[in-house]
Amino acid sequence: MSNSAMIAPIFTLVIWSLVVLVWMATVRLPAIKKARLGPTAGERTSELGNLLDKRIQWKADNYNHLMEQPTIFYATCLALIVIGQDSGLNLYLAWFYVGCRVVHSLIHCTSNIVMARFSVFLISSIALTVLAVRGLLAVV
Repeated sequence: MSNSAMIAPIFTLVIWSLVVLVWMATVRLPAIKKARLGPTAGERTSELGNLLDKRIQWKADNYNHLMEQPTIFYATCLALIVIGQDSGLNLYLAWFYVGCRVVHSLIHCTSNIVMARFSVFLISSIALTVLAVRGLLAVV
């Protein structure tokens, strides 16, 4: 089996998710220590978010976002690879989606301008929808 070019955007988004995880930990753990929160503080992420500065919590919120909709992206890309629809416009859409998710993360983790973040999320969601519809049309 030959490698598909669509594997690259998949791995890129996985690596970006891990970058955000490290970013979250390097900001959040010192903040928890500085706030002198014990090991039972914030047993739920939302509770911990209420105990820390919102700028600290944004990284955790974004990491959670990277564990949500991108799972559909991964499944869609893998399905496109399996059915041989992993090039051309579909490949460009996959890269576009990944780029949008990185931009979304950067907005969310730094300034958190909600309308800017939402706009990028909406555009990425449209790209993902087009990918999924194109995949469905290829098999029906």
